Amino acid sequence: MHIPDGFLSFEVWAPLWAVAALIIALAVRKTNKKLSDRHVPLLGILAAFVFAAQMLNVPVAGGTSGHFLGGVLTAIFVGPLAGSLVMSSIFVIQAIFFQDGGITALGANIINMGLIGTIIGFYIYLGFTKLLKGKRGMITGAAVAAWISVVFASAACALELAASGTSPIQIALPAMVGIHAIIGIIEAAITVTVIGFVMKTRPDLLNLPKI
Repeated sequence: MHIPDGFLSFEVWAPLWAVAALIIALAVRKTNKKLSDRHVPLLGILAAFVFAAQMLNVPVAGGTSGHFLGGVLTAIFVGPLAGSLVMSSIFVIQAIFFQDGGITALGANIINMGLIGTIIGFYIYLGFTKLLKGKRGMITGAAVAAWISVVFASAACALELAASGTSPIQIALPAMVGIHAIIGIIEAAITVTVIGFVMKTRPDLLNLPKI
């Protein structure tokens, strides 16, 4: 789902860069005030896990690809803002050192996968935990939020490509959302598996203050 350089027009990628930078700056400010010693190693572990998982790409029509995002999984542990910083750092490293996603498109990739997939996904998860109490709410919320986060991120990507004139909306949107609806099931399965394992072995990690 990483958009490479040249796929987005200046009129699309420049504003997205600005919005991403603004939200990241806010996240850094809020995170610095609340980050505890227990959060730091967990952030590193989450970043390493998501980075490795994202290296497995599934080809999609039109030269794009789909893969595990991990935004909801990260946010469940540390919160939406800290999770967004983890995801953003991963995309920066991937773009600079692995050419996985373009520099000009970095703002769009951060918004699609790091902000939509993390912040919106987290609040969907939170809603389910309030609707369904206990482990049932956490597992159900994690599954639904993970799936929706992938679909929403792919839809945003398709809209950006269409707005840039790269691919017509009637082609980009069905292609991206269609394949990512399937990838979202895998995302949900991985997310639920990890959450379920942590519930049994280290439930305290799920009770850290969310940032």
